[in-house]
Amino acid sequence: MKEDEGVSFVAWTTTPWTLPSNISLCVHPTMEYIKILDKKADKRYVLAKSRLAQLFPIMNNKKKWKPKMADELYAIEATYQGSDLVGKKYKPAFDYFASSEGSEEYFRILSDKYVTDDAGTGIVHQAPAFGEDDYRVCLAHGVIKKGQDLPCPVDSNGLFTAEVPDVKGLHVKKADDTLIKLIKESGRLVSKDQLDHSYPFCWRSDTPLIYKAVPSWFIKVEEIRDKIVENNKKTYWVPNQVKEGRFHSWLVDARDWAVSRNRFWGTPIPIWCSEDMEEVVCIGSVEELFELSGVRVTDLHKDVVDEITIPSKKNPGTVLRRVDEVFDCWFESGSMPYASKHYPFENKEEFEGGFPADFIAEGLDQTRGWFYTLMVLSTALFDKPAFKNLIVNGLVLAGDGKKMSKRLKNYPDPNVVISKYGADALRMYLINSPVVRAESLKFQESGVLGVVKEVFLPLYNAFRFFVQNMERWESDKGANFVPSLEMVKATENPTDVWISAATQGLIKFVHEEMTAYRLYTVMPALVGFVTQLTNWYVRLNRDRLKGLEGDVGESEKGLQVLYHVLLDVTILMAPFTPFITEYFYQHLRKFQPSYSEAGEGGSSNPVMPGKSDSVHFLNLPAYDESRLNENAVEAMEALQVIVENGRNVREKRKISLRTPVKCVTVIMRNPSAHVVDSLNGTLKGYILSELNAWDLVIVPEEKEHEWVTLSLMPNFNMLGRKLGRKMKDFKTHVTSMSHADAVACLENGGLDFEGLTISAKDELISKLSFSREGDHWESKSTPEGDVVVAVDCTQDEAILSSGRSRELINVIQQLRKAMGLDLSDKVEVFFEESVGINTVESSVAMNVNLFEAKFQGAVPLPKKFAPSWSVILRSDTAEIGGSKVEVSICRPAVAGKNGVCEAVGYFLSTLEPSNVANESTFSITVDGKETTLKQGEDFWGSTVAKLRGTKGLSWL
Repeated sequence: MKEDEGVSFVAWTTTPWTLPSNISLCVHPTMEYIKILDKKADKRYVLAKSRLAQLFPIMNNKKKWKPKMADELYAIEATYQGSDLVGKKYKPAFDYFASSEGSEEYFRILSDKYVTDDAGTGIVHQAPAFGEDDYRVCLAHGVIKKGQDLPCPVDSNGLFTAEVPDVKGLHVKKADDTLIKLIKESGRLVSKDQLDHSYPFCWRSDTPLIYKAVPSWFIKVEEIRDKIVENNKKTYWVPNQVKEGRFHSWLVDARDWAVSRNRFWGTPIPIWCSEDMEEVVCIGSVEELFELSGVRVTDLHKDVVDEITIPSKKNPGTVLRRVDEVFDCWFESGSMPYASKHYPFENKEEFEGGFPADFIAEGLDQTRGWFYTLMVLSTALFDKPAFKNLIVNGLVLAGDGKKMSKRLKNYPDPNVVISKYGADALRMYLINSPVVRAESLKFQESGVLGVVKEVFLPLYNAFRFFVQNMERWESDKGANFVPSLEMVKATENPTDVWISAATQGLIKFVHEEMTAYRLYTVMPALVGFVTQLTNWYVRLNRDRLKGLEGDVGESEKGLQVLYHVLLDVTILMAPFTPFITEYFYQHLRKFQPSYSEAGEGGSSNPVMPGKSDSVHFLNLPAYDESRLNENAVEAMEALQVIVENGRNVREKRKISLRTPVKCVTVIMRNPSAHVVDSLNGTLKGYILSELNAWDLVIVPEEKEHEWVTLSLMPNFNMLGRKLGRKMKDFKTHVTSMSHADAVACLENGGLDFEGLTISAKDELISKLSFSREGDHWESKSTPEGDVVVAVDCTQDEAILSSGRSRELINVIQQLRKAMGLDLSDKVEVFFEESVGINTVESSVAMNVNLFEAKFQGAVPLPKKFAPSWSVILRSDTAEIGGSKVEVSICRPAVAGKNGVCEAVGYFLSTLEPSNVANESTFSITVDGKETTLKQGEDFWGSTVAKLRGTKGLSWL
């Protein structure tokens, strides 16, 4: 310390090679500092009080250190606040720059809050040529000035220059030991330790880097900073928090922008100057360069323009030469709107008509890159932003969370991923990820596969299902399928109305969200809709679309609805998944009346589905407000909640879906009247079918208390600050409420508690819990606690036989599928049980109507009734109801009366049942004798018909 040479400031550094360039020390303005006498060394030091352990390491050993030991080690002679030390002068450890220009401001104490006491001594040495904080602090305190040369004795190769003769020519890292030795020899070294800390490395070569100030050309951003901040307010960002947070914070503290780089490749900075920099010319065009130099250039690369000189106007006989630097590539990126149009030399009207740009998108890392340079240059040139709307993308990281690296090869080859799963799957995976919310994504190849399995395959299966059943309908009807929007609007089927309403709602939503550039809401909606279409609409209407349910017109109505939904979804998804939607469109367009016009120019206006050669020529469909139906959507949401929770109940009791349950009871908290009407009316059959239940009961509000108990809980997140210590008492109060009190509380909108008004809307959490007694009940509540689904799990013989019947139906369907049979292909089914067991026969007997409805009037029969000439197409042994059963599907065959002779049997085996008219009569000759065979007496069209006609089977 200059004012008292017997006292030293104890500074610290992790980079000893920067000490020759030290020109100041920095303390924290409010930290407590002390002057001590080191009794062992007999020296006086100043350092942060909290960092005494840096001088006396034993203080870190909690077991050995005792406070009374301090008297043996040191004595505190003075106490200071950091701000008290500011301005005090000191003698540097090295005096290489003690006489340099501006040194009168060097070697004094500064203060800044970046100094911490978690390491070191609380006094940080400052070398502004080698540290960002060092430069900032020294500039703020007037130790250095902008444009002034800094003490920087290190060349571009990281070697010391002649300004530090003791280590001249040494690499900075190799000079550490020499410099430490010099400090020790001068008696200025207090301690030397090893410290693990973060340090920058080159991401390409993994070699250590150094911070070093270099002379640069700057743009005076600070002069227009306020304008830049104002122009940023005129832009719309998604997500907005990046604009208002990260980017705004960067702008308000924006510094002058260093735009020059010392390298060969790059755009040469067009500045010509004299050697003494007294004469400087900035060239604005090739033409201006020609006028000043007499040289016309067509190649603007560095090696060409560096050879061009400009005669000096101030000092005739001398020339101006171009500066060595090239532009930072970010300057070129920020110039993109103008350079791409060669503005202002060309395309002036085109540029001015499209500036600012409507929309740009880039990664989060561009907040300090492209977004920033665009904003700076557009403000400097036009005082307006360069863009109107911006989507900020997050970063795609490797699966381990690290940056993707070609060197580390920590990511799958994109070409392989696209080859395996398709470009569409990769696109949807990325678009439907946190990346579109400016968040990071840890890339997982399994996620791309998930898109294929969970979105594309179900959607393709729905498309294929439509095509197959449309072709069946055309075959049955003998007419071509023609899309009819009128039929779609006219349908009264509740699921048709729902899916049409949901589609129009989706179209409306996509328009609104895309207008707001919110990709992160659009993709989940599209993916969710695909699930609704494939998992709900198609499944609920499978038999209807196949023509197996309802009257003749029902199948066509369903196919019309499915066609229009598929077409709308195809067009909506086209911008996101261009290839699979193009495939769908090329098939779907052929049904459109305008398809015949495609040959006249499928890319011409007006664009329309069918005529247009590509889905990508079409505009997004406009939504039809007349088909929006919130009631239908709400009712269907209720159905799905009931079905999903009902399935969960079955799983809890391990009851197979093939086994019916007697009754499903649903208790809903304040359901809309139209929802209850729909569940009790048009949607009831779907719920019974999906849950394989015999009855459905929606409990009315007045009987709710007989089934459930309503309980209340505090919303701790909302009430924590409001109630404070009263929270425990309040929790006890609301959790002890009876069902009636809880209901009254919700109906009143809340309650008063010790002078505070508690809102039921957002400060209380309500939950319904099943309270009916009986082991035969199993229930499930929704996470929100507003719906309870209870199932009567009673298993009597009627229930069990129905379950076994469904198991038999499944076996029969698997056999049909294995044979490749169509829905229209009729077969006869026979089964054979073990001797003495008739479990399956009893089950069939109790569920004849079920089999007739499923198999177009056919009923499985014991094998003993099969005609001897019956041809088995396929058979298999299955376990049904705990016993093994052989099931066979056979070609339809005419059945003869019992005891017919072999010749008659042979004749009957040649008949095709479908060709035998009712009440047919045949005359045949057997052994020279003519015999007449009458249908209904001597033969029947099927074994089922025979047994019914002869009453050969009591249950048939």
